[in-house]
Amino acid sequence: MTPPLMEVQAVAGTQMQPASDAAAVAPSGRFAQWFTGEVEQLNTQLVNAEQGLQQLATGTAPSLHEVMIRMAEARLSFQLATQFRNRVLEAYQEVMRMQV
Repeated sequence: MTPPLMEVQAVAGTQMQPASDAAAVAPSGRFAQWFTGEVEQLNTQLVNAEQGLQQLATGTAPSLHEVMIRMAEARLSFQLATQFRNRVLEAYQEVMRMQV
């Protein structure tokens, strides 16, 4: 008997849980929904960092530390998204090189 398939969860530290039934493992766009949510979250972080820089430039920022933390979080999230894209692209290219 094979182990149950695992659902993909957000990268934010949540634990993976086994799928409950066969319908849950059928292609239903869950990956697309997850990926869209992650891209939206990344965009929100980038916009927040940009707004923090604008506030810092105008002198209305709450503190330099908060702005720097938001910028670091946005940078790390962007680097993670870039690495994810690179790995997916490498996997796709590897599949395309397979001989059938």
